[in-house]
Amino acid sequence: MGKKIILVGGGGHCKVVIDTIKKSKKFTIYGIIDPNFRKVKYVSGVKVIGSDDLLKGLFKKGIRNAFISVASIGNCNIRKKIYDNLRKNKFQLPVLVHPRAVVANGVMLGKGSFVAAGAVINPGVKIGENAIINTSSSIDHDCIIGNFVHIAPGATLCGKVIVGDETHIGVGANIIQNIKIGNKCMVRAGATLIKNLEDSSKF
Repeated sequence: MGKKIILVGGGGHCKVVIDTIKKSKKFTIYGIIDPNFRKVKYVSGVKVIGSDDLLKGLFKKGIRNAFISVASIGNCNIRKKIYDNLRKNKFQLPVLVHPRAVVANGVMLGKGSFVAAGAVINPGVKIGENAIINTSSSIDHDCIIGNFVHIAPGATLCGKVIVGDETHIGVGANIIQNIKIGNKCMVRAGATLIKNLEDSSKF
């Protein structure tokens, strides 16, 4: 098995991350950090070992890799807080890609990014740090995806779409080619976007 990794966050998204790690076999999950550790004991068979006050001790034990297993829907503050705390404690944040995702050669994936099963990322795409490219979403050629972006399940981005930091693209949304979406935007589930969006817009 691979290097040990700690997961931060024990909700539903954590189950998807666990499945990806187990199938890719690049890491061995040491345990899960979650503030609700007294209520939640296991997630998909992986033990919840305590809260984030354990991080320094885990690093001293030689665990160098961590991954944020908390999702976001329009508000990235929790993910950003966890990210800053992990970086402060010198953890490495690897990229996790499910074996059944299709990622073209040369695609750039930022630290801590997650690509779920069935996702397709075509050539020329650049994805920032801590992005979530969720189940069966599709990102076509030459798109640029910012930091802490969540592309929800089944969303489709045509070629040369730009998505700003901390933006959420909802379930099954469709974005036509050459659209520019600002920072901290929210595109609702099932929407078809044919115009640019300024920062903090909702569509």
